[in-house]
Amino acid sequence: IPEMLSNPRLLPVEGTSNVMMNQNVSISCHVDSGSPPIRYTLFKRDQKVSTLNRPDLSPSLFNLTINSASDVGEYKCKAENNITSGGKYSNSLSFTLIEPISKPVLSSLTSQAKKGQNVTLSCLSVNGSLPITYIFFKEQKSISQPVKMQKREAAVIFLVINSSSDFGTYKCRAENSFRNNTKYSNSFNFTLAEERSHSQPLIISLVLILLLFMIGFALAIPFFIIPSYKASE
Repeated sequence: IPEMLSNPRLLPVEGTSNVMMNQNVSISCHVDSGSPPIRYTLFKRDQKVSTLNRPDLSPSLFNLTINSASDVGEYKCKAENNITSGGKYSNSLSFTLIEPISKPVLSSLTSQAKKGQNVTLSCLSVNGSLPITYIFFKEQKSISQPVKMQKREAAVIFLVINSSSDFGTYKCRAENSFRNNTKYSNSFNFTLAEERSHSQPLIISLVLILLLFMIGFALAIPFFIIPSYKASE
């Protein structure tokens, strides 16, 4: 009995619509019901890309290469047989172009801190598809919740240096939707800022006064010795 076509389904064979530049991808178009043979036509933004004929209800596979940003645009497929007038169209499918992240850079406005001081740490990957999620670590232990950045901006956390253990080694980790592309930053350490003693300026002042007194005394000696020497002659 001749059977009309159901609407075809267009799906990425790899199971994800995330792709990278110059990647080869396959998409599947198939109907669940309908009398074969079936002709499948793939469209990209209403432009015909390719046509395949199937003698049965098995999926039709279209192979693509993502060469530019225009190749990720909207795709649809059309299924036709000898029964269904005008054919049936599938859902639309668009790819998302993703880029692996670069190694993040961990930095701070200062590398020296005193105990009790508030400090910040910034983590940024200058390349990679957004959003990017950052996590901060100290000595391989997480010290923050994941921070998801939707813009090309650094993730920032605020810390308080309360003890000597807070001067340890810090790192951050960055990841995006690109598979198996987690990157760790450089190491960063705060150093203890030297605190000047309150008595140090006073000591310096006393030394300078003493030095000036000695210089003045040395300059005054000739004025006292020469007159007394002449008076004794």
